[in-house]
Amino acid sequence: MRWIKRLFYLVLLVAIVAGAGGWWIYQQVIEPYRGYNEAEVFVDIPSGSGPGRIGDQLVRAGVVRDPTIFRAALWISGRARALKAGEYRFNQPMHALDVIDKIARGDVYKRLLTFREGLTIAEMAQVFEEKKFGTAADFQKAAANVKLIADLDPAATDLEGYLFPETYSLPRNTPASDVVAQMVAGFRNALTPEIRTATEAAGFSVRELVTLASLVEKETGAGDERPLVSAVYRNRLKIGMPMQADPTVIFALQKAGRYNGNLTREHLRELDSPYNTYKYGGLPPGPIAAPGRASLHAAAMPADVDYLYFVSKNDGTHVFASTLAEHNRNVFTWQVEYFRKQRAQQER
Repeated sequence: MRWIKRLFYLVLLVAIVAGAGGWWIYQQVIEPYRGYNEAEVFVDIPSGSGPGRIGDQLVRAGVVRDPTIFRAALWISGRARALKAGEYRFNQPMHALDVIDKIARGDVYKRLLTFREGLTIAEMAQVFEEKKFGTAADFQKAAANVKLIADLDPAATDLEGYLFPETYSLPRNTPASDVVAQMVAGFRNALTPEIRTATEAAGFSVRELVTLASLVEKETGAGDERPLVSAVYRNRLKIGMPMQADPTVIFALQKAGRYNGNLTREHLRELDSPYNTYKYGGLPPGPIAAPGRASLHAAAMPADVDYLYFVSKNDGTHVFASTLAEHNRNVFTWQVEYFRKQRAQQER
């Protein structure tokens, strides 16, 4: 019977060792760990990665102590099939269960990409590249996908005006095509039923609305002025008066690679482009920039005024007039006399 006693002690010893080992592993699983010295590390999990590969990546990055701990935590969590692909950012000690929870939730790292109102496609492409999301060429190519807007504007040759300007929260490796698709979705969201109803009532197409809104966006950054600027252009259209909008000429010069920051009277007089609204009547052929929500609203619902003119007050705002005589007086006050006084002060 002695062997039975020895077998009992052996089983008890194994149980104690196994229990101690299991307790040790459990302690490692719930103990916060940080094995990297950098302020942060990124782990990019490709689509289709299995738990073993994911664990190896996390161990190499210093996020999890070792593969055994990761496997134990995965077993405890029961979420082996829930792990999601993507790029994950780690910047503090975490225990293995929290790491697994982060990946199972798909809490991928996202960066902010901001496009301000009034940018052209070319300018947006530069922002896209400068923020290291990809190349400007990739963005330009994606912005040529007119299928995204064909139902609203069958005449579109690119997405100028339809890439909604705002801040987007994006995974780090988001391709240009996905960014552009989100921006078009943003535009559609901004084109509210109220705006569409007012556009149809005015007899405008969506393209004409966005074109007018882009002029409003480029002419003023003052919120209360947008409906007034819109009214000026709408009033000019009604009486067949040229738009005479400097931003449209600048846009044409930019497209031709001829704009150096200065707009001259020669440009206004001689540039042969349908975007030269000093030479060609009506709205230009299409949008010249990306209008924001306020400019779209103003284009659809202008102020009820009879203004036909406006001139800059050199502080970001404008003074408006209904007659040419009044406008000429404003020009003299805010352009001729203003700059004469500026020069006189500088010469003192």
